[in-house]
Amino acid sequence: MRGIPIPGVVIPVVVVLLFVFVPGLRERPWTATRILGGMLAMAGFVLVFAARVQLGKSFTVMPQARELVTHGLYSRIRNPIYVFADLMFFGLILVLERYWLLPVLGVVVVLQTLQARRESRVLQEHFGQAYVEYRKRTWF
Repeated sequence: MRGIPIPGVVIPVVVVLLFVFVPGLRERPWTATRILGGMLAMAGFVLVFAARVQLGKSFTVMPQARELVTHGLYSRIRNPIYVFADLMFFGLILVLERYWLLPVLGVVVVLQTLQARRESRVLQEHFGQAYVEYRKRTWF
């Protein structure tokens, strides 16, 4: 994929639309919790974007073994897109003050963990010992 990855466009547009169309959101005071949430959401977005760019042509929706990416964020975290998307989602929950979405985030984390396990099996089958060594050096 060339140019800006899809999340780089879609996520900010969705956030702006939420901010504009969620009734009463703009009128609420910016508490410390909302400010923290905004900082977490922005950090999560920037890191998701960076992870997606670093993944390059290895990005797929279904588990495939194209290349073992071990640089940048992937040198410390095997699934940084999942980790930082969750951070971004959590930040948005705080900003929007929609705490009923916390169980939804929990479900998303479980689904991502299951997907990460499927991806891990595919990568281990294809890259063998190189992937085993990579797993030893990284988290999630």
